[in-house]
Amino acid sequence: MRWTGAAAAVLHVLAAAGFGWALDGYSMAVHPLALLGAGGVPHAGLFNLLVLVLPGAASAGVAVWLSCCLPATASRWSRVAAQMLLLAGLAFMAMGLLPLDAGDIDGPRSRLHAGVWMLWIVAFVPGALLLAAGGARLPGWKAVAWACTAAALGVVLAAFVLPGLLPAALAQRLAFLSWAAWLVVLPWMLQARPST
Repeated sequence: MRWTGAAAAVLHVLAAAGFGWALDGYSMAVHPLALLGAGGVPHAGLFNLLVLVLPGAASAGVAVWLSCCLPATASRWSRVAAQMLLLAGLAFMAMGLLPLDAGDIDGPRSRLHAGVWMLWIVAFVPGALLLAAGGARLPGWKAVAWACTAAALGVVLAAFVLPGLLPAALAQRLAFLSWAAWLVVLPWMLQARPST
């Protein structure tokens, strides 16, 4: 399982960069990532599968594994955190299953996509912070706690603070990169924890 998160994160980053590079007129600094998966954009279905659906499914799988790794002494809140991280993975998948409508960016389909983007943040950030709080009390889980805190803060800053300082498209990518880094390191930290 430890390679699942890393493979998903690398797939997310490389596929996003490749599809962005291949689309004429697309700028990573100006256009939102989800535009590459919008209806009517060439290869949108493949983009959604590789950049959102598969990495989201891997993230959900890591959350299930995390839930199984929690020791019997873990708090109820740590278990709730694992469920929230599972929900975040499913929401990430849903972003690919409910793509933007490039012809009607304020229409119902686009609002659904924006809604699951927000659900991803609302599930991931508190889930990661709850896991950090619970993990800080468990022997051998301090590194997990620090990684979860850093990822949650990275997503919050990128989603809500940096858009006032950077182009929104770049800020959004930093939120995704914070999540991707967490997805790489968490499985390795879970593998390295002492058995209980």
